[in-house]
Amino acid sequence: MSDLSFKFMNAIFVIIDVIFPSVDKRIPGFGICDGMTVVDYGCGPGRYTMRFARIVGESGRVYAVDIHELAIQSVEQKIAKHHLSNVEPVLADGYHSGLADGIADVVCAIDMFFSVHDPTAFLKELSRITKQTGFLIIDDGHQPRRTTKEKLKASGYWRIQEETFDHLKCVHNH
Repeated sequence: MSDLSFKFMNAIFVIIDVIFPSVDKRIPGFGICDGMTVVDYGCGPGRYTMRFARIVGESGRVYAVDIHELAIQSVEQKIAKHHLSNVEPVLADGYHSGLADGIADVVCAIDMFFSVHDPTAFLKELSRITKQTGFLIIDDGHQPRRTTKEKLKASGYWRIQEETFDHLKCVHNH
């Protein structure tokens, strides 16, 4: 995504969040709790990141991962503005986040999976960084649910544990 497109997307999100505050309505269904480590993969401008930070509290941690430098800059600005010590922005290199194996209780990939060119490589990375007892929250974004499910199944890394209108909760496929 170009810098201009990212800035446009960010402005649209601000408007959408004022008119339709859906982010706050979605998050309670994700199962995130105080003290957890959450990876907001494809964090964009940090719409979910800041909310996750409040939920996990000071004893928790949020890694805001994105491949776009402007996303990381946006999150860094929000960290400074809100004096957050529990959020760490991470610039990913392709599908490699650079995070430690098994670091996350929850990985959230919201409104971005449709744009992933190699879903198997991406889902492998998410599996690598998620604890064996952890889970993945993923939504369809701009693709049919059927396509999301097919990509998950084809990867061999994840099994759908719960399906809602809004998202899929997946666990490791042992």
